[in-house]
Amino acid sequence: MKGRNFGILRIPGENYQMHQSKRYFGDSAGAINPMIGSNAPIGQYESIVNLLVNSTPVEFCQNTLLSLHSSTGLPWWATIILVTSGLRTILTLPLALYQQYIFAKVANLKCEMDEIVKELKLETNRAVDIFGWSETYARSVYNRSLKKQWDKLIVRENCHPMKGLILVVVQIPIWITLSASLRNLCFMLPRPTLAAHETFVQLSTEGFGWITDLTAVDSYYILPVLLGIINLTNIEIQTLMKPKSLNQTTLPQKIGKNIFRGISIMMVPIACMVPSCLSLYWVTSSAYGLVQSFIVVSPRIRRFVRIPETEMELKQPYKHFHDNVKEKYAWIYSNKLT
Repeated sequence: MKGRNFGILRIPGENYQMHQSKRYFGDSAGAINPMIGSNAPIGQYESIVNLLVNSTPVEFCQNTLLSLHSSTGLPWWATIILVTSGLRTILTLPLALYQQYIFAKVANLKCEMDEIVKELKLETNRAVDIFGWSETYARSVYNRSLKKQWDKLIVRENCHPMKGLILVVVQIPIWITLSASLRNLCFMLPRPTLAAHETFVQLSTEGFGWITDLTAVDSYYILPVLLGIINLTNIEIQTLMKPKSLNQTTLPQKIGKNIFRGISIMMVPIACMVPSCLSLYWVTSSAYGLVQSFIVVSPRIRRFVRIPETEMELKQPYKHFHDNVKEKYAWIYSNKLT
């Protein structure tokens, strides 16, 4: 790191001199008349919903679901679970690992950046003494140089932090598309043909357990409540998996966490009003996300997919998680002992 020249100490020209001083909500899906599938309730956002219902991605997803159901011979409840797990394994799990790869590279760059910051500060202070820069101008030069060095490191390692958003960018459209596809199958959209009616009948009879009709809402509210519990648990796991050095959260992080908690709770009444096949998909997806949270922190898996080791990486993440759970919910353990 020694001997690095950031270009701050150079003979100032005119530019330097001049700076010196300065359901469907509310309706049961099981009561749909097969002859009026196109009149499914879509609320005040009719044009947006119609656009989504008739979109090419939704139609493709719908046809894929029908093909898989036909080729595998599985009942619809098993087909939904299979498709959900398959999509998450093929698409979202690799993207989640790639996200961890980007985050790890950025974390290691920050360690290297700490040394650069020290040198930049020294060089800037020397420039202030030699050239008589004002504090405002010196800070401006320092910030520009700092950004330039950071950009160089990002380009060198090919790990722009925005790449970490790829998981969200892919996962949300998939969730919306598959949800819209299942909804279409329940309401015989976009066209109430005989084939659509046949699919509707199959969904009505190929349920499981307490849900025999996948086009009807879950009358026992088991899936909606389970959805809320799994989503809230997932949020808490993200917190309990953090190293103790990162346990102090900033205000924006607290706000973001509470927003996600609010969304998780809000999904419960929504899941109570939609066809149970949608609730089943949402629960399966959230449950997979729960498992995924434990997979991406495993040191063995991280080394296998060549995620760089960082100073903040947990050597024993599952023990760390267990200890944090015991510490946070100590009252439960104390009651068990007594």
